[in-house]
Amino acid sequence: MRIKEIRYYPLYPKDDYGGAIERGENFNTLIELEDENGVKGYGSTYTTLAITAAAMRLIGPALKSEGPLTSPARISERLHQQHFWLGRGGSITHVISGVDIALWDLFGKRLGVSVSVLAGGRYRDKIRPYASLSFSDDRGSLENKIRAALDRGFTGIKLGWGTFGRKDLKNDERLVAECRRIMGDDIALMIDAGGSGTFYAVTYKRALETAKMLREYNVEWYEEALRADDIEGYIKLREHSPVKISACEVLTRRQSFFPWIERGAVDIVQPDCTKAGGLTEQLRIAWHAYDHGIDCIGHGWNTAFGLAADLQVSAAMPVSQWVEYITPSPLMDNITQSPFVIKDGFLDIPDKPGLGIEPDMEKVQYYSTPGE
Repeated sequence: MRIKEIRYYPLYPKDDYGGAIERGENFNTLIELEDENGVKGYGSTYTTLAITAAAMRLIGPALKSEGPLTSPARISERLHQQHFWLGRGGSITHVISGVDIALWDLFGKRLGVSVSVLAGGRYRDKIRPYASLSFSDDRGSLENKIRAALDRGFTGIKLGWGTFGRKDLKNDERLVAECRRIMGDDIALMIDAGGSGTFYAVTYKRALETAKMLREYNVEWYEEALRADDIEGYIKLREHSPVKISACEVLTRRQSFFPWIERGAVDIVQPDCTKAGGLTEQLRIAWHAYDHGIDCIGHGWNTAFGLAADLQVSAAMPVSQWVEYITPSPLMDNITQSPFVIKDGFLDIPDKPGLGIEPDMEKVQYYSTPGE
């Protein structure tokens, strides 16, 4: 049995996207793989239509030549190794990530079991999502965002980027204090400085001052406190910070993550399955982190299919506490046949074959055009 058709759909967030991505921008692309029996698997990649189309011209023939289809991990590894010289760790890796997720979905459907069962078995059937929001300097806007997340049932909220880490420590504390005032003491609060942002300037000593301030507000973790490649700075910061340190959302392939895990650069490693290599690499990274006493929480700033993949990984790991849930997001809430529902602070982890969710193709087509 072979892959017969490869299709992909750019996704444009036409509705409110938390202020982080403009409505006309395409940063996520849905991938659809169909086998000879008409079974379809879905995944998403954190990249644009143009890059997806170019990458598919390279990897598509090899993907279609696979037969009989046996293992998502074997197929993905072949695609990675065949194209080392044309984009290892870059845009081709991002697209292979979406393909890999779709392969796992397809295999699960063919075998009649969920991805988490294929990955080794389920340790849990639900997990807490945290609302992923962007900071706003306007107090009214910030309060509206937080209260909307609380009204949806989130018991954890992460706020990031904006002016945090871009001005001074006084501004950072003002933002955090306002968040804690609005949400109260019983809601978990996480802070994301966005160190992978353009020309981010915070270095170790300033980040350590910030970490000490965050401890006063009972912050769960301090994310992307430093520039994305500053592993030496992260090692020092994690050793001295009174709050947990998380990072690594921009890295790709397990080989890039292992030094951060083995050298103790973070308390929480955050691979994004839609660009780090798909479910195959996410599972390898998560297990390596688990063996070294480090938590793995997927970076979930993508789509419902990235969240579905993170949920399956969370089910298949002995220890897993949170999944990231960007809100509001039409690409998270409006493109599937059955939207995710938060119950008593938890998301149920789908147990249907594959990822356990299906796209609403009419809605996908709507979000595949950039116009209003």
